[in-house]
Amino acid sequence: MPDDAVLDQAEAILDYRFSDRSLLVRALTHASIADSRLESNERMEFLGDAVLGMLVCEHLFMQYPDLLEGEMTKIKSAAVSRRMCARVTTELGLERLLSLGKGMRARHALPSSLAAAALEAVIGAIYLDADLDRVRSWLMPLLAPHIEEAARSGHQQNFKSVLQQYAQQVQNVTAEYILLDEKGPDHAKCFSVCAEMDGRRFPSRWANSKKHAEQMAALAALEELGLTERTANGDIICKIAEEPITADVGSGDDLNDAA
Repeated sequence: MPDDAVLDQAEAILDYRFSDRSLLVRALTHASIADSRLESNERMEFLGDAVLGMLVCEHLFMQYPDLLEGEMTKIKSAAVSRRMCARVTTELGLERLLSLGKGMRARHALPSSLAAAALEAVIGAIYLDADLDRVRSWLMPLLAPHIEEAARSGHQQNFKSVLQQYAQQVQNVTAEYILLDEKGPDHAKCFSVCAEMDGRRFPSRWANSKKHAEQMAALAALEELGLTERTANGDIICKIAEEPITADVGSGDDLNDAA
Protein backbone atom coordinates (compact mmCIF):
# COMPACT_ATOMS: atom_id res chain seq x y z
CA MET A 1 0.00 0.00 0.00
CA PRO A 2 1.20 3.58 -0.59
CA ASP A 3 3.33 4.90 2.28
CA ASP A 4 3.38 8.47 3.58
CA ALA A 5 6.19 9.50 1.21
CA VAL A 6 4.20 8.33 -1.81
CA LEU A 7 1.08 10.07 -0.55
CA ASP A 8 3.07 13.29 -0.07
CA GLN A 9 4.28 13.06 -3.68
CA ALA A 10 0.76 12.41 -4.92
CA GLU A 11 -0.65 15.40 -3.05
CA ALA A 12 2.13 17.59 -4.46
CA ILE A 13 1.32 16.42 -8.00
CA LEU A 14 -2.39 16.96 -7.47
CA ASP A 15 -1.87 20.28 -5.65
CA TYR A 16 -4.40 19.07 -3.10
CA ARG A 17 -4.08 17.88 0.50
CA PHE A 18 -6.63 15.25 1.45
CA SER A 19 -8.64 15.52 4.65
CA ASP A 20 -9.18 11.75 4.46
CA ARG A 21 -5.98 10.19 3.13
CA SER A 22 -7.57 6.76 3.00
CA LEU A 23 -9.36 7.92 -0.14
CA LEU A 24 -6.03 8.66 -1.81
CA VAL A 25 -4.64 5.32 -0.64
CA ARG A 26 -7.60 3.56 -2.26
CA ALA A 27 -7.21 5.55 -5.48
CA LEU A 28 -3.56 4.50 -5.82
CA THR A 29 -4.12 0.81 -5.00
CA HIS A 30 -4.43 -1.50 -7.99
CA ALA A 31 -6.43 -4.71 -7.79
CA SER A 32 -3.25 -6.77 -8.33
CA ILE A 33 -2.04 -5.89 -4.83
CA ALA A 34 -5.30 -5.30 -2.94
CA ASP A 35 -6.68 -7.95 -0.56
CA SER A 36 -9.89 -7.87 -2.60
CA ARG A 37 -11.17 -5.93 -5.58
CA LEU A 38 -13.42 -3.99 -3.23
CA GLU A 39 -10.24 -2.70 -1.58
CA SER A 40 -8.75 -1.58 -4.91
CA ASN A 41 -9.31 1.62 -6.89
CA GLU A 42 -11.93 0.06 -9.19
CA ARG A 43 -14.98 1.55 -7.46
CA MET A 44 -13.24 4.93 -7.24
CA GLU A 45 -12.49 4.67 -10.96
CA PHE A 46 -16.19 4.11 -11.67
CA LEU A 47 -17.13 7.29 -9.82
CA GLY A 48 -14.29 9.33 -11.29
CA ASP A 49 -15.26 8.32 -14.82
CA ALA A 50 -18.73 9.83 -14.29
CA VAL A 51 -17.32 13.03 -12.77
CA LEU A 52 -14.84 13.35 -15.64
CA GLY A 53 -17.57 12.95 -18.25
CA MET A 54 -19.78 15.52 -16.58
CA LEU A 55 -17.02 18.14 -16.37
CA VAL A 56 -15.96 17.64 -19.98
CA CYS A 57 -19.58 17.96 -21.14
CA GLU A 58 -19.96 21.13 -19.10
CA HIS A 59 -16.76 22.56 -20.57
CA LEU A 60 -17.84 21.80 -24.14
CA PHE A 61 -21.29 23.25 -23.59
CA MET A 62 -19.93 26.49 -22.13
CA GLN A 63 -16.84 26.99 -24.30
CA TYR A 64 -18.21 25.88 -27.70
CA PRO A 65 -21.69 27.44 -28.04
CA ASP A 66 -21.78 26.85 -31.80
CA LEU A 67 -21.22 23.09 -31.70
CA LEU A 68 -24.10 20.70 -32.22
CA GLU A 69 -24.74 17.67 -30.01
CA GLY A 70 -23.07 15.24 -32.39
CA GLU A 71 -19.93 17.35 -32.64
CA MET A 72 -19.71 17.73 -28.87
CA THR A 73 -20.18 13.98 -28.45
CA LYS A 74 -17.23 13.22 -30.73
CA ILE A 75 -14.95 15.63 -28.90
CA LYS A 76 -16.08 14.32 -25.52
CA SER A 77 -15.32 10.75 -26.60
CA ALA A 78 -11.76 11.79 -27.44
CA ALA A 79 -11.32 13.86 -24.27
CA VAL A 80 -12.39 11.06 -21.90
CA SER A 81 -10.83 8.20 -23.86
CA ARG A 82 -8.36 5.76 -22.33
CA ARG A 83 -5.66 7.28 -24.51
CA MET A 84 -6.29 10.81 -23.28
CA CYS A 85 -6.60 9.87 -19.61
CA ALA A 86 -3.39 7.84 -19.81
CA ARG A 87 -1.67 10.77 -21.48
CA VAL A 88 -2.64 13.15 -18.66
CA THR A 89 -1.61 10.58 -16.03
CA THR A 90 1.82 10.26 -17.67
CA GLU A 91 2.22 14.02 -17.94
CA LEU A 92 1.57 14.26 -14.20
CA GLY A 93 3.84 11.32 -13.38
CA LEU A 94 1.03 9.80 -11.36
CA GLU A 95 1.44 6.26 -12.68
CA ARG A 96 4.81 5.98 -10.88
CA LEU A 97 3.01 6.20 -7.53
CA LEU A 98 0.58 3.32 -8.02
CA SER A 99 0.76 0.32 -5.72
CA LEU A 100 0.97 -2.74 -7.95
CA GLY A 101 1.34 -6.48 -7.50
CA LYS A 102 4.64 -8.17 -8.39
CA GLY A 103 3.38 -9.34 -11.75
CA MET A 104 2.35 -5.84 -12.80
CA ARG A 105 5.59 -4.27 -11.51
CA ALA A 106 7.62 -6.75 -13.58
CA ARG A 107 6.09 -5.58 -16.85
CA HIS A 108 8.27 -3.50 -19.13
CA ALA A 109 5.50 -0.95 -19.67
CA LEU A 110 2.22 -0.42 -17.88
CA PRO A 111 -0.98 -0.81 -19.95
CA SER A 112 -2.56 2.50 -20.90
CA SER A 113 -5.79 1.27 -19.32
CA LEU A 114 -4.07 1.13 -15.93
CA ALA A 115 -2.79 4.70 -16.23
CA ALA A 116 -6.20 5.91 -17.36
CA ALA A 117 -7.90 4.17 -14.44
CA ALA A 118 -5.50 5.88 -12.03
CA LEU A 119 -6.57 9.32 -13.21
CA GLU A 120 -10.25 8.46 -12.92
CA ALA A 121 -9.75 7.00 -9.46
CA VAL A 122 -7.94 10.13 -8.26
CA ILE A 123 -10.75 12.27 -9.67
CA GLY A 124 -13.21 10.19 -7.69
CA ALA A 125 -11.11 10.52 -4.54
CA ILE A 126 -10.89 14.32 -4.75
CA TYR A 127 -14.62 14.52 -5.46
CA LEU A 128 -15.40 12.49 -2.33
CA ASP A 129 -12.90 14.36 -0.17
CA ALA A 130 -13.95 17.83 -1.37
CA ASP A 131 -16.56 18.57 -4.04
CA LEU A 132 -17.12 19.04 -7.75
CA ASP A 133 -15.74 22.58 -7.75
CA ARG A 134 -12.41 21.40 -6.37
CA VAL A 135 -12.14 18.70 -9.02
CA ARG A 136 -13.02 21.23 -11.71
CA SER A 137 -10.40 23.77 -10.59
CA TRP A 138 -7.67 21.11 -10.67
CA LEU A 139 -8.69 19.00 -13.64
CA MET A 140 -9.96 21.34 -16.32
CA PRO A 141 -6.74 23.37 -16.75
CA LEU A 142 -5.05 20.02 -17.46
CA LEU A 143 -7.71 18.81 -19.88
CA ALA A 144 -8.56 22.06 -21.68
CA PRO A 145 -5.56 21.97 -24.08
CA HIS A 146 -6.36 18.37 -25.00
CA ILE A 147 -10.03 19.22 -25.55
CA GLU A 148 -9.02 22.10 -27.80
CA GLU A 149 -6.71 19.77 -29.71
CA ALA A 150 -9.54 17.28 -30.18
CA ALA A 151 -11.87 20.05 -31.33
CA ARG A 152 -9.33 21.30 -33.89
CA SER A 153 -8.66 17.84 -35.32
CA GLY A 154 -12.29 17.46 -36.40
CA HIS A 155 -12.05 13.68 -36.54
CA GLN A 156 -10.09 13.09 -33.32
CA GLN A 157 -7.37 11.00 -35.00
CA ASN A 158 -9.98 8.70 -36.60
CA PHE A 159 -8.69 8.33 -40.17
CA LYS A 160 -11.02 5.37 -40.69
CA SER A 161 -13.96 7.70 -40.21
CA VAL A 162 -12.55 10.16 -42.74
CA LEU A 163 -11.96 7.44 -45.33
CA GLN A 164 -15.43 6.01 -44.77
CA GLN A 165 -16.90 9.47 -45.24
CA TYR A 166 -15.11 9.79 -48.57
CA ALA A 167 -16.03 6.25 -49.66
CA GLN A 168 -19.72 6.67 -48.94
CA GLN A 169 -20.30 10.29 -49.93
CA VAL A 170 -18.01 10.53 -52.93
CA GLN A 171 -17.62 6.98 -54.29
CA ASN A 172 -20.87 5.47 -52.93
CA VAL A 173 -18.95 2.41 -51.69
CA THR A 174 -17.71 1.12 -48.33
CA ALA A 175 -14.12 1.02 -47.16
CA GLU A 176 -13.06 -2.35 -45.77
CA TYR A 177 -9.93 -3.52 -43.95
CA ILE A 178 -8.05 -6.73 -44.71
CA LEU A 179 -5.66 -8.42 -42.31
CA LEU A 180 -2.72 -9.47 -44.48
CA ASP A 181 -0.25 -10.85 -41.96
CA GLU A 182 0.64 -11.03 -38.28
CA LYS A 183 3.94 -11.74 -36.57
CA GLY A 184 5.36 -12.16 -33.10
CA PRO A 185 4.34 -13.93 -29.88
CA ASP A 186 0.82 -13.60 -28.51
CA HIS A 187 1.80 -10.94 -25.98
CA ALA A 188 3.57 -8.76 -28.57
CA LYS A 189 1.97 -9.34 -31.95
CA CYS A 190 2.21 -6.97 -34.91
CA PHE A 191 -0.41 -6.82 -37.64
CA SER A 192 -0.31 -5.86 -41.30
CA VAL A 193 -3.55 -4.37 -42.64
CA CYS A 194 -4.60 -2.70 -45.86
CA ALA A 195 -7.70 -0.73 -46.81
CA GLU A 196 -9.79 -1.85 -49.79
CA MET A 197 -12.38 0.23 -51.57
CA ASP A 198 -14.42 -0.93 -54.57
CA GLY A 199 -11.87 -3.64 -55.32
CA ARG A 200 -8.88 -1.32 -55.04
CA ARG A 201 -6.32 -2.17 -52.39
CA PHE A 202 -4.18 0.55 -50.86
CA PRO A 203 -0.72 0.27 -49.26
CA SER A 204 -0.58 -1.84 -46.13
CA ARG A 205 0.72 -0.73 -42.74
CA TRP A 206 2.13 -2.58 -39.73
CA ALA A 207 1.18 -1.76 -36.14
CA ASN A 208 1.10 -3.40 -32.72
CA SER A 209 -2.69 -3.68 -32.67
CA LYS A 210 -5.32 -4.35 -35.31
CA LYS A 211 -7.07 -1.06 -34.53
CA HIS A 212 -3.88 0.94 -34.95
CA ALA A 213 -2.99 -0.92 -38.15
CA GLU A 214 -6.44 -0.15 -39.57
CA GLN A 215 -6.04 3.54 -38.71
CA MET A 216 -2.63 3.67 -40.39
CA ALA A 217 -3.99 1.78 -43.41
CA ALA A 218 -6.80 4.33 -43.68
CA LEU A 219 -4.27 7.15 -43.55
CA ALA A 220 -2.20 5.42 -46.26
CA ALA A 221 -5.32 5.23 -48.44
CA LEU A 222 -6.13 8.89 -47.89
CA GLU A 223 -2.57 9.83 -48.79
CA GLU A 224 -2.59 7.74 -51.98
CA LEU A 225 -5.92 9.29 -52.98
CA GLY A 226 -4.34 12.72 -52.62
CA LEU A 227 -6.75 13.69 -49.86
CA THR A 228 -4.19 14.78 -47.27
CA GLU A 229 -1.54 17.42 -46.88
CA ARG A 230 1.19 17.62 -44.25
CA THR A 231 2.01 20.94 -42.70
CA ALA A 232 5.49 22.03 -41.69
CA ASN A 233 4.90 21.00 -38.08
CA GLY A 234 3.69 17.51 -38.99
CA ASP A 235 -0.06 18.07 -38.87
CA ILE A 236 -2.19 16.26 -41.43
CA ILE A 237 -4.95 18.17 -43.20
CA CYS A 238 -7.71 16.04 -44.68
CA LYS A 239 -9.31 17.78 -47.62
CA ILE A 240 -12.55 15.90 -48.12
CA ALA A 241 -14.63 17.60 -45.45
CA GLU A 242 -16.63 20.74 -46.14
CA GLU A 243 -13.76 22.54 -44.42
CA PRO A 244 -10.24 21.08 -44.06
CA ILE A 245 -9.78 19.15 -40.83
CA THR A 246 -6.40 18.95 -39.15
CA ALA A 247 -4.76 16.30 -37.04
CA ASP A 248 -1.36 15.65 -35.54
CA VAL A 249 -0.57 12.00 -36.21
CA GLY A 250 1.29 11.67 -32.93
CA SER A 251 2.48 8.29 -31.66
CA GLY A 252 1.02 4.90 -32.37
CA ASP A 253 -0.51 4.70 -28.91
CA ASP A 254 -2.52 7.83 -29.66
CA LEU A 255 -4.59 5.84 -32.12
CA ASN A 256 -5.26 2.71 -30.15
CA ASP A 257 -8.63 3.90 -28.91
CA ALA A 258 -9.94 5.12 -32.24
CA ALA A 259 -12.75 3.03 -33.66
